[in-house]
Amino acid sequence: MIFGEFPLAQCEGLLLAHSLRVAGGAMKKGRRLTSADLQVLAAAGHASVYGARLAAADLAEDAAATAVAALLQGEGIVARRAYTGRCNLHATQRGLVTIDAGIIGRINRIDEAVTVATLPPLAAVRAGAVVATVKIIPLAVSADVIARCAEQAGPGRAVGLLPYAEKRAALIVTEQPGDPAKNYAAAVTSSRRRIEDLGSHLGLVQRCAHQRDAVALALRETLAAGCDLLMIAGATVPKDRADTIPSAIVAAGGEILHFGMPVEPGNMLLLARIGDVPVIILPGCARSRRTNGLDWVLQRMLAGLPMGPGEIMAMGVGGLIRSAPEAAEDPDAVEPAAQRVAPGRRVAALVLAAGSSRRMAGSNKLLQPVGGVPMVRRAANAALAARCAGVVVVTGFAADAVRQGLAGLDLEFVHNAAHESGMASSLRAGLQALPADTDAVVVVLGDMPCIDAGHIDRLVAAFDPQRGNIVVPMMQGRRGNPILWPREFFAEMRQVQGDIGARELLQRHADRIDSVACEDEAIFADVDTPAALESLPLR
Repeated sequence: MIFGEFPLAQCEGLLLAHSLRVAGGAMKKGRRLTSADLQVLAAAGHASVYGARLAAADLAEDAAATAVAALLQGEGIVARRAYTGRCNLHATQRGLVTIDAGIIGRINRIDEAVTVATLPPLAAVRAGAVVATVKIIPLAVSADVIARCAEQAGPGRAVGLLPYAEKRAALIVTEQPGDPAKNYAAAVTSSRRRIEDLGSHLGLVQRCAHQRDAVALALRETLAAGCDLLMIAGATVPKDRADTIPSAIVAAGGEILHFGMPVEPGNMLLLARIGDVPVIILPGCARSRRTNGLDWVLQRMLAGLPMGPGEIMAMGVGGLIRSAPEAAEDPDAVEPAAQRVAPGRRVAALVLAAGSSRRMAGSNKLLQPVGGVPMVRRAANAALAARCAGVVVVTGFAADAVRQGLAGLDLEFVHNAAHESGMASSLRAGLQALPADTDAVVVVLGDMPCIDAGHIDRLVAAFDPQRGNIVVPMMQGRRGNPILWPREFFAEMRQVQGDIGARELLQRHADRIDSVACEDEAIFADVDTPAALESLPLR
């Protein structure tokens, strides 16, 4: 490349070094000058301009920036069109940025003409965010420099993205007598914001006394509901591994992995697990909207990175977080709950819990414990933990006892006074109680304790509002329950009579049915007799 000041007579084909104002606008830096451009420049009084004349082996700045960016982009990263010697690399979805600092450093040392700047390693980004930028300093670069960059870049993994996995989270909030109501609200809304900002779902919220046995029971319930990330916001933060909540985790079959972290705020976080399910005791600062150590743990965990004692203890360098308060932040304010589902996909859950248990030898089967949790509570928890817009429970026989068995859950109740006439009357009562903006409903039977949120979420994911498809679970050619019904079928469902549910409707509308495959027999396991209850694998 030859750079310098050239008389206009020699400037055709020159790359303009600096933007120049001319009549009717401006000629931008990097423009390749034409004979017409030279006439405009002469009319504007320019006798000469600064620019660059490229050699055969030179790449203009935009082409060079594009070439280097292509060498760097890994999975989840895409380069967009270069401009003025700059090419930005963008994330294609939410996740954590991975940076090979060695590659970036070596490329930056090749030649002053090529520079690469990136976000810090493991920075959290949203879809479309700029994660790195390539800037070519001069107007052109020799092809030899680009070839040397290619040698250092290797197979193109210098900049990548670890996308967040979608988790089904649960929050347990413990309380002591006299605790302000705002503590519960702040814990729920801040936790929901954090989880849903990362693409996961906080559906199940348990509220219980700050006592070991109560917390252990709540943990068992969340696991039975199919949650795969558990968080606990305690009335007090633990001061020792033997404190109330850590001991409850152990009582529920878990183990404590690490207590504390070298991150401020957030140093009172406790990490545990029950089986393969991570459990996090939230630090007190988790009720705030400001960034703290919990955010780092959640981001890395959902991005699939290992999270244990070693990883937590390595967070000290850079762990003094000093995020600015958000605008007009009020420590007592409670932000509104995040919208849980998109418009057009508002799928409610209808839990039928009105049956009289005639074949259960005098006991109400819905209140029988399965894995330590009443059967009806397992069904309700599964619906709450799934991606449903709301949950309505239909009561009938022993309604007060059933309500008591569901105490503390965020549910709507409707009573079916005609429950003895069969399931159809409960279906009518429940449909009548659904919100007017409900787009579909999943009918969950209260006597199917092996159903968890995963089963329900598969139905919800397969629902297509445009087609209005009925969604049923299938295993080895057999249809099971629960079943998802679009709104357009509600009127027909209200006409069903007796105790056979909507079986005839399925036959009538077989062309509208889509099935989702299930790999376990939970979709068949209903409990009608003491023998069926005893044979449950969860018993």
